[in-house]
Amino acid sequence: MNEPVIMIPTDAVTAARYNTAPDDVRDKILLMVRLFLQPEPSSPESLLQLMNRVSAEAQAKGLTPEILEEILNDDT
Repeated sequence: MNEPVIMIPTDAVTAARYNTAPDDVRDKILLMVRLFLQPEPSSPESLLQLMNRVSAEAQAKGLTPEILEEILNDDT
């Protein structure tokens, strides 16, 4: 698969952690970036649909509430 590549500036510690992270963790990070950068929904119904789709995709990729909490609370 030949997907476009983006470059995101970050600090050296974060870059090193990403580069040494297992593939499944890197896949989850990529999923969160993709979902974050999607266009905003234009109506409350489409927002709910988006939230349901994001949740289903994240769960299918193995993202659990515990993993999400750990990612969100990571201060490094």
